[in-house]
Amino acid sequence: MIRRLAAGAMLICLIASGSASARSHKKKQASQFSYYLLVLSDAPDFCDQHPGNQDPRECGVGRHIGFVVHGLWPQGENSRGPENCGPASPVPPAVVQATLGYVPTESLIQHEWAAHGTCSGLSAADYFAALRKARDSVTLPADLSQPAQELRSSPAEIESKMAASNPSFPRSAFRTSCYSNSELEEVRVCLNKDLSPRSCGPSAGECSAASVILRPVR
Repeated sequence: MIRRLAAGAMLICLIASGSASARSHKKKQASQFSYYLLVLSDAPDFCDQHPGNQDPRECGVGRHIGFVVHGLWPQGENSRGPENCGPASPVPPAVVQATLGYVPTESLIQHEWAAHGTCSGLSAADYFAALRKARDSVTLPADLSQPAQELRSSPAEIESKMAASNPSFPRSAFRTSCYSNSELEEVRVCLNKDLSPRSCGPSAGECSAASVILRPVR
């Protein structure tokens, strides 16, 4: 009987130790990033690139949707940041509703929480509050926000326009990404963990095309 009790106590200690280790590992993963990327997706170009995967809230004619928030990504200084850092419970409905004005669909909200939010060290409510605050801190140039006709511009020109519209940000806080056919994919904004602006690191990426196409809003 005594042996069984001792064995049981040892098993409980091992389980508790393993659980604590798992929590510590997840917390370590969550803290291992240098800054955030606020990723703004150009909806007209996304909808043109993905004709079979369209939600009318983002791609519907008459909606006049320009840039939407793709996500707020923990990022390494010189490499991509951590992803999928642990079990992701569904984002609460109230948080989803508060975020739909920024991220266009429920499915993308749930995906961003699982892939990136779980690596932030924040709760779902705090992570999406940070995402909304980050987006609210950025002003889009008027000619890029709602283009009525197709535009062509170099990545450097887009980044310069972003910097001019956000004078409290360093010029190097903005990066672009593009599709292989030189349509604009995203504008990326680099932020410290406290959401203050900062220069982007090498991991933020850059569109290498000489010029990119911005399609008009639908």
